[in-house]
Amino acid sequence: MKRKSEKNLIIIGGAEDKTGEKKILKEVCSRLDKQEDILVIATIASEIPEELGDEYRKIFQELGIKNIKILTIRNRRDAVDINNVNLIENTALMFFTGGDQLRITSLIGGTPLYSKIQKLYEGGCTFVGTSAGASVMSDTMIITGPDEESPKKCTLKMAPGLGLIKGVIIDQHFAQRGRIGRLLVGIAENPQSLGIGIDEDTAIIVSDNNEFTVMGSGAVYVIDGSNITYSNVSEQYPEEILSIFDVKLHVLKYGNKFDLINKKPCNS
Repeated sequence: MKRKSEKNLIIIGGAEDKTGEKKILKEVCSRLDKQEDILVIATIASEIPEELGDEYRKIFQELGIKNIKILTIRNRRDAVDINNVNLIENTALMFFTGGDQLRITSLIGGTPLYSKIQKLYEGGCTFVGTSAGASVMSDTMIITGPDEESPKKCTLKMAPGLGLIKGVIIDQHFAQRGRIGRLLVGIAENPQSLGIGIDEDTAIIVSDNNEFTVMGSGAVYVIDGSNITYSNVSEQYPEEILSIFDVKLHVLKYGNKFDLINKKPCNS
Protein backbone atom coordinates (compact mmCIF):
# COMPACT_ATOMS: atom_id res chain seq x y z
CA MET A 1 0.00 0.00 0.00
CA LYS A 2 1.18 3.53 -0.69
CA ARG A 3 2.54 5.53 2.19
CA LYS A 4 0.96 8.85 3.02
CA SER A 5 1.24 11.22 0.07
CA GLU A 6 0.63 14.91 -0.39
CA LYS A 7 -2.95 14.41 -1.51
CA ASN A 8 -4.82 11.51 0.02
CA LEU A 9 -8.34 12.91 0.46
CA ILE A 10 -10.67 13.64 -2.46
CA ILE A 11 -14.17 14.94 -1.70
CA ILE A 12 -16.72 15.02 -4.55
CA GLY A 13 -19.99 16.96 -4.57
CA GLY A 14 -21.87 14.07 -6.17
CA ALA A 15 -23.06 13.29 -9.70
CA GLU A 16 -19.51 13.15 -11.02
CA ASP A 17 -19.22 12.51 -14.76
CA LYS A 18 -19.35 8.74 -15.26
CA THR A 19 -19.92 8.55 -19.02
CA GLY A 20 -17.93 11.35 -20.67
CA GLU A 21 -14.37 12.40 -19.97
CA LYS A 22 -14.64 11.19 -16.34
CA LYS A 23 -12.05 13.76 -15.26
CA ILE A 24 -12.65 13.41 -11.53
CA LEU A 25 -12.73 9.61 -11.59
CA LYS A 26 -9.56 9.60 -13.69
CA GLU A 27 -7.96 11.80 -11.03
CA VAL A 28 -9.05 9.25 -8.42
CA CYS A 29 -7.43 6.46 -10.43
CA SER A 30 -4.21 8.46 -10.83
CA ARG A 31 -3.60 7.90 -7.12
CA LEU A 32 -3.13 4.18 -7.74
CA ASP A 33 -0.74 1.76 -9.33
CA LYS A 34 -3.43 0.36 -11.61
CA GLN A 35 -1.84 -3.08 -11.83
CA GLU A 36 -0.94 -3.62 -8.18
CA ASP A 37 -2.96 -1.46 -5.78
CA ILE A 38 -6.29 -2.44 -4.25
CA LEU A 39 -9.32 -0.15 -4.61
CA VAL A 40 -12.25 -0.78 -2.26
CA ILE A 41 -15.71 0.53 -3.16
CA ALA A 42 -17.58 1.15 0.11
CA THR A 43 -21.34 1.09 -0.55
CA ILE A 44 -22.26 1.49 3.13
CA ALA A 45 -24.40 4.60 2.55
CA SER A 46 -26.57 2.94 -0.09
CA GLU A 47 -29.74 0.87 0.19
CA ILE A 48 -28.92 -0.60 -3.23
CA PRO A 49 -25.32 -1.64 -2.56
CA GLU A 50 -25.07 -4.37 -5.21
CA GLU A 51 -26.32 -2.13 -7.99
CA LEU A 52 -24.10 0.78 -7.00
CA GLY A 53 -21.09 -1.42 -6.40
CA ASP A 54 -21.42 -3.04 -9.81
CA GLU A 55 -21.77 0.37 -11.49
CA TYR A 56 -18.57 1.73 -9.98
CA ARG A 57 -16.70 -1.55 -10.44
CA LYS A 58 -17.38 -1.39 -14.17
CA ILE A 59 -16.28 2.24 -14.38
CA PHE A 60 -13.03 1.65 -12.51
CA GLN A 61 -12.29 -1.46 -14.55
CA GLU A 62 -12.75 0.58 -17.73
CA LEU A 63 -10.28 3.10 -16.28
CA GLY A 64 -7.71 0.34 -15.89
CA ILE A 65 -7.89 -0.65 -12.22
CA LYS A 66 -7.21 -4.38 -11.86
CA ASN A 67 -7.76 -5.07 -8.16
CA ILE A 68 -11.23 -3.97 -7.03
CA LYS A 69 -13.17 -5.10 -3.97
CA ILE A 70 -16.64 -4.10 -2.78
CA LEU A 71 -17.34 -3.53 0.91
CA THR A 72 -21.04 -4.09 1.66
CA ILE A 73 -22.26 -3.37 5.19
CA ARG A 74 -25.99 -3.88 5.79
CA ASN A 75 -25.97 -3.91 9.62
CA ARG A 76 -23.62 -3.55 12.55
CA ARG A 77 -22.93 -7.27 12.63
CA ASP A 78 -21.32 -6.89 9.21
CA ALA A 79 -19.04 -4.17 10.62
CA VAL A 80 -17.85 -6.54 13.36
CA ASP A 81 -17.33 -9.45 10.95
CA ILE A 82 -13.59 -10.15 10.74
CA ASN A 83 -13.99 -11.06 7.05
CA ASN A 84 -15.03 -7.49 6.27
CA VAL A 85 -12.23 -6.07 8.39
CA ASN A 86 -9.74 -8.29 6.54
CA LEU A 87 -11.29 -7.36 3.18
CA ILE A 88 -9.95 -3.81 3.45
CA GLU A 89 -6.47 -4.90 4.58
CA ASN A 90 -3.75 -3.38 2.34
CA THR A 91 -6.26 -1.09 0.63
CA ALA A 92 -4.61 1.77 -1.26
CA LEU A 93 -7.84 3.67 -1.94
CA MET A 94 -11.34 3.57 -0.41
CA PHE A 95 -14.19 5.06 -2.42
CA PHE A 96 -17.35 5.89 -0.45
CA THR A 97 -20.46 6.06 -2.63
CA GLY A 98 -23.58 8.16 -2.19
CA GLY A 99 -26.73 7.30 -0.29
CA ASP A 100 -27.46 8.31 3.30
CA GLN A 101 -24.44 9.56 5.26
CA LEU A 102 -25.98 8.66 8.63
CA ARG A 103 -26.01 5.00 7.55
CA ILE A 104 -22.22 5.08 7.37
CA THR A 105 -21.54 6.36 10.87
CA SER A 106 -24.43 4.53 12.54
CA LEU A 107 -23.47 1.19 10.98
CA ILE A 108 -19.70 1.30 11.50
CA GLY A 109 -19.11 3.73 14.40
CA GLY A 110 -17.26 2.11 17.28
CA THR A 111 -16.71 -1.18 15.45
CA PRO A 112 -13.49 -2.99 14.46
CA LEU A 113 -14.16 -1.91 10.86
CA TYR A 114 -14.28 1.74 11.93
CA SER A 115 -10.98 1.37 13.79
CA LYS A 116 -9.42 -0.25 10.73
CA ILE A 117 -10.62 2.58 8.49
CA GLN A 118 -9.02 5.14 10.81
CA LYS A 119 -5.73 3.21 10.78
CA LEU A 120 -5.80 2.94 7.00
CA TYR A 121 -6.21 6.68 6.62
CA GLU A 122 -3.43 7.43 9.10
CA GLY A 123 -1.22 4.96 7.25
CA GLY A 124 -1.59 6.60 3.85
CA CYS A 125 -4.66 5.06 2.23
CA THR A 126 -6.38 7.56 -0.07
CA PHE A 127 -10.01 8.21 0.84
CA VAL A 128 -12.58 9.41 -1.67
CA GLY A 129 -16.21 10.27 -0.97
CA THR A 130 -18.99 11.37 -3.29
CA SER A 131 -22.38 12.81 -2.30
CA ALA A 132 -23.21 11.23 1.10
CA GLY A 133 -19.67 9.84 1.05
CA ALA A 134 -18.45 13.45 0.87
CA SER A 135 -20.48 14.72 3.83
CA VAL A 136 -19.24 11.93 6.10
CA MET A 137 -15.57 12.87 5.63
CA SER A 138 -15.78 15.82 8.05
CA ASP A 139 -15.92 15.70 11.84
CA THR A 140 -19.38 17.31 11.87
CA MET A 141 -21.80 16.45 9.07
CA ILE A 142 -25.18 17.66 7.92
CA ILE A 143 -27.74 14.87 7.98
CA THR A 144 -30.75 16.72 6.68
CA GLY A 145 -32.16 20.21 6.27
CA PRO A 146 -34.45 22.10 3.90
CA ASP A 147 -33.21 22.80 0.37
CA GLU A 148 -34.03 25.91 -1.65
CA GLU A 149 -35.41 27.83 1.32
CA SER A 150 -34.41 30.87 3.31
CA PRO A 151 -32.33 29.72 6.28
CA LYS A 152 -34.27 29.12 9.49
CA LYS A 153 -32.88 29.19 12.99
CA CYS A 154 -33.01 25.57 14.06
CA THR A 155 -34.16 23.31 11.22
CA LEU A 156 -30.89 21.49 10.58
CA LYS A 157 -29.97 18.02 11.81
CA MET A 158 -26.26 17.30 12.30
CA ALA A 159 -24.14 14.45 13.63
CA PRO A 160 -20.47 13.45 13.97
CA GLY A 161 -18.84 12.23 10.75
CA LEU A 162 -15.71 10.13 10.21
CA GLY A 163 -13.47 13.09 11.03
CA LEU A 164 -10.93 12.55 8.25
CA ILE A 165 -10.92 16.32 7.68
CA LYS A 166 -11.19 18.51 10.77
CA GLY A 167 -12.85 21.85 11.37
CA VAL A 168 -15.18 21.84 8.37
CA ILE A 169 -18.78 21.03 7.52
CA ILE A 170 -19.25 19.70 3.99
CA ASP A 171 -22.41 19.90 1.92
CA GLN A 172 -22.83 18.40 -1.55
CA HIS A 173 -25.06 18.79 -4.66
CA PHE A 174 -24.70 22.37 -3.52
CA ALA A 175 -25.92 24.81 -6.18
CA GLN A 176 -28.06 22.16 -7.85
CA ARG A 177 -30.20 21.68 -4.72
CA GLY A 178 -30.05 25.25 -3.40
CA ARG A 179 -28.27 24.37 -0.17
CA ILE A 180 -26.62 27.66 0.76
CA GLY A 181 -29.33 28.37 3.33
CA ARG A 182 -28.81 25.16 5.24
CA LEU A 183 -25.01 25.51 5.22
CA LEU A 184 -25.37 29.04 6.60
CA VAL A 185 -27.42 27.58 9.44
CA GLY A 186 -24.72 24.97 10.03
CA ILE A 187 -22.06 27.67 10.32
CA ALA A 188 -24.25 29.90 12.49
CA GLU A 189 -24.54 26.95 14.88
CA ASN A 190 -20.83 26.02 14.53
CA PRO A 191 -18.95 29.25 13.75
CA GLN A 192 -15.61 27.61 14.60
CA SER A 193 -15.99 25.43 11.48
CA LEU A 194 -15.65 26.33 7.82
CA GLY A 195 -18.62 25.47 5.63
CA ILE A 196 -17.64 23.92 2.31
CA GLY A 197 -20.37 23.52 -0.33
CA ILE A 198 -19.37 21.46 -3.36
CA ASP A 199 -21.30 21.46 -6.64
CA GLU A 200 -22.03 18.32 -8.61
CA ASP A 201 -19.20 17.03 -10.84
CA THR A 202 -16.80 19.05 -8.70
CA ALA A 203 -14.25 17.97 -6.12
CA ILE A 204 -11.72 19.26 -3.66
CA ILE A 205 -8.35 17.55 -3.34
CA VAL A 206 -7.05 18.02 0.18
CA SER A 207 -3.30 18.03 0.82
CA ASP A 208 -1.31 17.29 3.97
CA ASN A 209 -0.42 20.98 4.33
CA ASN A 210 -4.12 21.74 4.89
CA GLU A 211 -4.83 23.25 1.51
CA PHE A 212 -7.34 22.05 -1.03
CA THR A 213 -7.47 22.44 -4.79
CA VAL A 214 -10.71 22.58 -6.77
CA MET A 215 -11.30 20.45 -9.85
CA GLY A 216 -14.37 19.71 -11.96
CA SER A 217 -17.03 21.64 -13.84
CA GLY A 218 -18.72 23.47 -10.95
CA ALA A 219 -17.84 25.71 -8.02
CA VAL A 220 -16.87 25.31 -4.39
CA TYR A 221 -18.25 27.71 -1.81
CA VAL A 222 -16.47 28.38 1.48
CA ILE A 223 -18.41 30.02 4.32
CA ASP A 224 -16.29 31.48 7.14
CA GLY A 225 -18.21 32.37 10.29
CA SER A 226 -15.23 33.11 12.54
CA ASN A 227 -15.94 36.87 12.47
CA ILE A 228 -19.72 36.70 12.89
CA THR A 229 -20.79 39.66 15.02
CA TYR A 230 -24.41 38.60 15.55
CA SER A 231 -26.78 35.71 14.95
CA ASN A 232 -30.19 34.87 16.38
CA VAL A 233 -29.57 31.12 16.55
CA SER A 234 -31.43 29.42 19.40
CA GLU A 235 -33.83 26.56 19.97
CA GLN A 236 -36.67 28.98 20.59
CA TYR A 237 -38.91 29.63 17.60
CA PRO A 238 -36.98 27.24 15.31
CA GLU A 239 -39.00 28.20 12.22
CA GLU A 240 -37.97 31.84 12.50
CA ILE A 241 -35.72 33.14 9.71
CA LEU A 242 -32.02 33.08 10.57
CA SER A 243 -30.34 36.45 11.00
CA ILE A 244 -26.55 36.49 10.74
CA PHE A 245 -24.10 39.41 10.35
CA ASP A 246 -20.54 39.58 8.99
CA VAL A 247 -20.22 36.10 7.54
CA LYS A 248 -17.62 35.72 4.78
CA LEU A 249 -18.17 33.81 1.52
CA HIS A 250 -15.54 32.66 -1.00
CA VAL A 251 -16.44 31.13 -4.37
CA LEU A 252 -13.76 28.99 -6.02
CA LYS A 253 -13.49 27.40 -9.45
CA TYR A 254 -11.30 24.82 -11.16
CA GLY A 255 -7.66 25.26 -10.17
CA ASN A 256 -8.29 27.60 -7.24
CA LYS A 257 -6.75 26.71 -3.89
CA PHE A 258 -7.80 27.38 -0.33
CA ASP A 259 -5.76 27.46 2.88
CA LEU A 260 -7.80 25.73 5.59
CA ILE A 261 -5.54 26.95 8.42
CA ASN A 262 -5.51 30.64 7.54
CA LYS A 263 -9.05 30.43 6.12
CA LYS A 264 -8.29 32.20 2.87
CA PRO A 265 -7.72 31.45 -0.82
CA CYS A 266 -4.09 31.03 -1.79
CA ASN A 267 -2.25 31.46 -5.05
CA SER A 268 -2.85 28.75 -7.68
